[in-house]
Amino acid sequence: MLMRQLDSQQTGFDQMLDELTAWEDELDLAVNDTVRRVLGDISSRGDAALLEYTAQFDQLEVASAADLEVDQQRLRQALESITAEHRDALEQAAERIREYHQHQLQESWQYRDAAGNLLGQQISPLQCAGIYVPGGKASYPSSVLMNAIPAQVAGVEQIIMAVPSPRGALNDLVLAAAAIAGVDRVFTIGGAQAVAALAYGTETVPAVDKIVGPGNIYVATAKRMVFGRVGIDMIAGPSEILVICDGSTNPDWVAMDLFSQAEHDENAQAILLCPDEQYLSQVAASINRLLPEMERADIIRASLEGRGAMIRTRDLADAVAISNRLAPEHLELSVQDPEQLLPEIRHAGAIFMGPYTSESLGDYCAGPNHVLPTSRSSRFFSPLGVYDFQKRSSVIMCSEEGVQQLGKVASVLARGESLTAHARSAEMRLRD
Repeated sequence: MLMRQLDSQQTGFDQMLDELTAWEDELDLAVNDTVRRVLGDISSRGDAALLEYTAQFDQLEVASAADLEVDQQRLRQALESITAEHRDALEQAAERIREYHQHQLQESWQYRDAAGNLLGQQISPLQCAGIYVPGGKASYPSSVLMNAIPAQVAGVEQIIMAVPSPRGALNDLVLAAAAIAGVDRVFTIGGAQAVAALAYGTETVPAVDKIVGPGNIYVATAKRMVFGRVGIDMIAGPSEILVICDGSTNPDWVAMDLFSQAEHDENAQAILLCPDEQYLSQVAASINRLLPEMERADIIRASLEGRGAMIRTRDLADAVAISNRLAPEHLELSVQDPEQLLPEIRHAGAIFMGPYTSESLGDYCAGPNHVLPTSRSSRFFSPLGVYDFQKRSSVIMCSEEGVQQLGKVASVLARGESLTAHARSAEMRLRD
């Protein structure tokens, strides 16, 4: 049996669940020290430091930082060079992602109160956004679409993409996706040095207002450290999937859904909740039978053995309660009537409804964003979206009549806080 077996009614279950799902990567002091050094070095030495770290970590040596940029002609060449099947899939996915995110656009609004004061909110896009796309062991054109298209829909003036190219290797699917998504500039830089360049700017790489996109522990740590200098989307941990089943879904389907996240890396987490013990055994049998067929079988096995679990619950309500406690990145409601359970779900990055909706559809082409909160952060974070690339400014304009009432209120409160200049600033505009 690959995955540990738990029962929500067994003694000590809460502690076992906490131990299973615990994830703390920020305590790696060696990583913190390395990232802090890289950030400081690039902040002070710009391109020179960026070239050194690119040579050191990506084994890519170039004459100047300008050689790290991929021009628009190269992006168009990549788009023309990929197969018609790949291009059609990318374009279909991009169209669906764009259509979905257009529904998220927020507009400015205003109103006047009874005294004629104008109040409102002005919505405006970021000027420059940086998107980080992982490279190296794998390439993710889908991440290009998911990060760049919401920024484009929001109206961001310039979209800068950083993607590592170890030893100079470029992936045409990633470059083609950048062409389709409307990325303005692409730099072949990765790791903490890419985050530093985007945050502080160098002679060649422009400083951005916000950095989004997933990456390894060095990227995540760098994003955490530059937050405040720039905005970030979230700190991403290992990928997660939690599946709630009522026993009616083909067990092979569920096994493969668990594999779909476990194959990301050994720290990914896959959990199955179901009140039917016999069904859990059927899924376990499917896992044992299907695993040898998988190309990334060793990674899947390590993930399932190290962090996976099958949990027998009292009933579906108990399963929902456990899910809300874990606040998973991906939640599949693989039940006959998922709409009945939906109102009870309080925390999840994305919710996949019914047996036909595999999580993989959300990763690529359904439309909603696949950049999702992990490590229980769906309690307070949302999926990446257009709203991450828009900012809100409060609008206040007092009329001569309106300030007579508001000024008195402000004066009283300011003097109560012993801020005399605040009070007098309001009082000077009063007629009395």
